[in-house]
Amino acid sequence: MQDAFTKGNTHSMKREFLNEPWRKIAARRRLVLLILVLTPAIIAASVMGSLLPHQGSTALELAIIIVFCTLFIWILLGFWTALAGFWTLLKTTDRFAVSHSRGEDDAPIRSNVRTAILFPICNEDPERIMAGIQAVWRSLQRLGAADRFDIHILSDSNDPDRWVQEEAAWHQLCTTLSAHGYIFYRRRRINLKRKSGNVADFCRRYGAHYTYMIVFDADSVMSGETLVRMVRIMERRRNVGILQTAPACTGRETLIARAQQFANRAYGPMYAAGLHHWFLGDAQFWGHNAIIRVKPFIQHCALSRLPGKPPLGGDIMSHDFVESALMRRAGYSVWLAYDLEGSYEEVPPNLLNELKRDRRWCQGNLQHLRLVFTSGIFPGHRVLFLNGVMSYGSALLWFLFLALSTTEAIMETLIQPDYFPQAKTLFPVWPVWDPAPALTILASTALVLFLPKVCALVLALIKGRRKHFGGFFSLCASIFMEVLLSTLLAPVRMLFHSKYVFLTLLGMGIGWGTQQRDDAGTSFWDALRFHGGGTVLGLIWGAVMFEINRVFFWWSSPLIFSLLLSIPVSMISSQASMGRFFRKLRIFITPEETRTPQEYTDIERYLEETAMQTPRFGLPLDQGFARAAVDPGVNLLHRSLLRGPRMLDPAIAARRDALLDKALAGGYACLTKKEKKELLYDPQRIARLHEKIWTLPDAELHEHWGVRIA
Repeated sequence: MQDAFTKGNTHSMKREFLNEPWRKIAARRRLVLLILVLTPAIIAASVMGSLLPHQGSTALELAIIIVFCTLFIWILLGFWTALAGFWTLLKTTDRFAVSHSRGEDDAPIRSNVRTAILFPICNEDPERIMAGIQAVWRSLQRLGAADRFDIHILSDSNDPDRWVQEEAAWHQLCTTLSAHGYIFYRRRRINLKRKSGNVADFCRRYGAHYTYMIVFDADSVMSGETLVRMVRIMERRRNVGILQTAPACTGRETLIARAQQFANRAYGPMYAAGLHHWFLGDAQFWGHNAIIRVKPFIQHCALSRLPGKPPLGGDIMSHDFVESALMRRAGYSVWLAYDLEGSYEEVPPNLLNELKRDRRWCQGNLQHLRLVFTSGIFPGHRVLFLNGVMSYGSALLWFLFLALSTTEAIMETLIQPDYFPQAKTLFPVWPVWDPAPALTILASTALVLFLPKVCALVLALIKGRRKHFGGFFSLCASIFMEVLLSTLLAPVRMLFHSKYVFLTLLGMGIGWGTQQRDDAGTSFWDALRFHGGGTVLGLIWGAVMFEINRVFFWWSSPLIFSLLLSIPVSMISSQASMGRFFRKLRIFITPEETRTPQEYTDIERYLEETAMQTPRFGLPLDQGFARAAVDPGVNLLHRSLLRGPRMLDPAIAARRDALLDKALAGGYACLTKKEKKELLYDPQRIARLHEKIWTLPDAELHEHWGVRIA
């Protein structure tokens, strides 16, 4: 296991910047955090033991106590992170904030420094991608800093229509912005190691030309001011290897997305500041909206395959935490710029897409179990590995806790208690119920879960940010509704995450699909297919407990009713109309809605202008293969981006000639995706197809290729 990460990192043990003053402070803070977490958890576990019928003396009750203690430790970590962030944001200054300077931000960037902005994409909507890129580029132009940056679109798209659409959209964008030579497009033929492999391929080809690279997601947007400031921070602090921003979630209209956007903007800054407080220069990298020092990244952060088969072996899926750990192992610090504004991303528009994304993340995070004891990894990053595992493992523990508690409740109801022990005694041993410990556990759990939300409200009031959330009453109503919606969705997420962990541990891997980027709602049949099993489970669980142990049923009723309502809640929360309705009520208002960033205004304008354009020859933009075959400009552009003519094996040449004849006879609709890609890879035959198409009669042009002749 260790060889997988020591290979190719012979210089990593130099650790160039290890004698930094923040390291001792971070160590002391983490010791305090350990005490703050373990002490209450042990006390809570002992109180839980006193509540059980046999005081934890049976194997079942001991298992309940252990699982409960582990879960309490998990929620305490979030609690103390929030409170640390609350304290950090209350202070006027933070001497360890990476963005803190003494006027150096105005210092010029070295003349030889160039920064690459990377957009790794895979089967995304090209028009939305280009809209985001043009917004970033225009923001840089307004600052007069665009000539210090290059943008690279790194495509892994395997859909032939998307492939051509991306090329055409990129060329149109460059022409519109006069940015040829600054915005580049490259598509990989082989999708090796997904996003991390795409970035690694860029580093091998072009990394030597750049000092820094800023990695985006397909839906990421950043302001020019933020981009320039990040470069200046890296210039000022040469010991920083990765600088991660805390992106603000925005841009979606559905109810669940708007609730998550509100939570991100109301609570997110506090949690980000808390993470900074505990980890300082041992922070995590989230894979996007971050700037990276290219040379040490190439030298020290190459990812090997994990031994064994997927899902726990093979390519590392959640590469970002691993790359930050390797960068830190090489001696460079990794910081979270929690107070840096102007960094944005989008959230999944509905619960089903969120859960699909979580299954990918779950598999990647569980791989980190194999990396915890890797040689040379700093303690802070070992903790982050475990934290990533617990992000999904906690759901399985919660499910296990409910299963064990249900079993205990059933056993205590069905098994006749023995009030007359074998030891001689004058009186029977009657059960005594003391409600105080139960109320203590309930109150403590509620405090840990909900006090951070109160702190976020107080912080918004103190900092004068309530107007950014629609005012005091809108802010209070939004917090209440967010708590209600989160409570309804928590058991559903728990059930799915438990299944994902279980399937991953059984060795059942998953694919890597494209994330939905629009506000399309969830249909009844999709909701039924995904949530039907959970609804049946809730119905059976509730009916059994109602019949056998009425008291335990009422204690569990919030979970049971959440599962029973999962289908309608999933459907309603996915509706953009419901999101807009709540917006009219001034609920879930975010700062980006009270004052829209210029970058998002530019995105909307670009998309509107694109939608108003009349497609050439009547071919829709998403019919990429047909456009490459019919449109002279698109055909020439596509061929210019391919490798030059190659000598083909006679069998391959004959097969492609047959595909050419098939396309001419039946049109683009008769070709499979694989056949379309094979023709698109061949510049000679795609040129010949274009020439022969325009010799067809007008009727065939329209019937087979959708061409409208004016």
